[in-house]
Amino acid sequence: MKKVLVITYYWPPSGGSGVQRWLKFVKYFRDFGIDPIVLTVDPDFATFPNFDYSLQNEIPEGIEIHKTKAKSPFALYSKVRQKEVPKVGFSGEKKPGFIEKIMRFIRGNFFIPDARIGWNTFALEKAREIIQANDIEYVITTSPPHSTQLIGLALKHEFNVKWIADLRDPWTEIYYNKELYRTSFAKKKDYRLEQACLQKADKIVVVSQDIKRQFGANRTEILEKIRVIPNGYDEDDFIETNNDNTSKLKVIRYIGNLGEQYPTSGFLQAFAELLQKDAEWKLEFIGNCHEGVKHKVNDLGIAKSVEFISYVDHKKAIEYMLNATVLLMIIPNIENNKGILTGKLFEYLATGNPIINIGPKDGDAAIILSENAISSTVESNESDKIVEFILNSHDKIDSIKRSDKFSRRNLTKEMAELILN
Repeated sequence: MKKVLVITYYWPPSGGSGVQRWLKFVKYFRDFGIDPIVLTVDPDFATFPNFDYSLQNEIPEGIEIHKTKAKSPFALYSKVRQKEVPKVGFSGEKKPGFIEKIMRFIRGNFFIPDARIGWNTFALEKAREIIQANDIEYVITTSPPHSTQLIGLALKHEFNVKWIADLRDPWTEIYYNKELYRTSFAKKKDYRLEQACLQKADKIVVVSQDIKRQFGANRTEILEKIRVIPNGYDEDDFIETNNDNTSKLKVIRYIGNLGEQYPTSGFLQAFAELLQKDAEWKLEFIGNCHEGVKHKVNDLGIAKSVEFISYVDHKKAIEYMLNATVLLMIIPNIENNKGILTGKLFEYLATGNPIINIGPKDGDAAIILSENAISSTVESNESDKIVEFILNSHDKIDSIKRSDKFSRRNLTKEMAELILN
């Protein structure tokens, strides 16, 4: 088997879709001749927005895992502000006050490309040991945090290893950079780092066609080495999961982070109209949710029909998905949102349940949903279409079967081919 070093900041017990992406690749790599060695951060020194200890049970037996210390300004942030680590895209946070704005300015201008760069020194030292001890020829770095890509850049320069840079999100163009009050100096420095990594990586992997277009827009010379390998679903996650969606409960569920940039007002208005036609419907938001959503629910007088459930582990999230009547997908209203393809979308697909998608009708998510699910992609203000789809969705169940092309095992085969060929 070919030994490969996988460098990832997020690893169990951290929760979230970024963790699952590489946990699943590692899970299936051996089936395709790859023996992965994982380098990650010690959870005692890490700053994870969410924890999911259940994911530790999915780490394959015998996988070599190395964990290192890290330094992080988030520890000071939590102590000074007496708040948790900021969520992805600041989901769940209120509008920032003066002190919060200062904190964001420091984060955006003094920690480039991101505040988790304090892991790099420790990770580099350990990576050198692993490469020399195991005669590693291939290194994979996955981000965010995009500071992890700088580890790959340094190792490429020092050892001339082959390097795959896996980028799950845009880098300099990521939407929440605008919330960090960055100076022109910080923006230029971040762009130079992004440029260096994209140019020096032997191969680049992204999760959607639109992210590929973004990275290649002004760098046509790198397009040939960019490969799209999306997130997916693991069939094992759906085995022996409590599936009781035959109940008469009518429930719409959104699972995942819900930040301020997500257009929820139009859907909430449509849900209020739905209740006028059928008061038995319920709406549940499961995960980190922005306070503005709760205020809007109260303003519409629909609080009795809406429930907010805090972050749950992955197994429980799958159970919520399976037992929903309709699943709700919302794409944040930000620049370059056409390429957003979260792991959640593919797990939604795997349930076979109807999906209502609020987002760009020509986006990558809309295209995949139209080809593989009982779904409707609408603008947030199209209340009539939202209500009509929800009321009629139960008539279409089982008309589309799950596609194997998004299974984690098949996606791992694609990743392995990049390494072996």
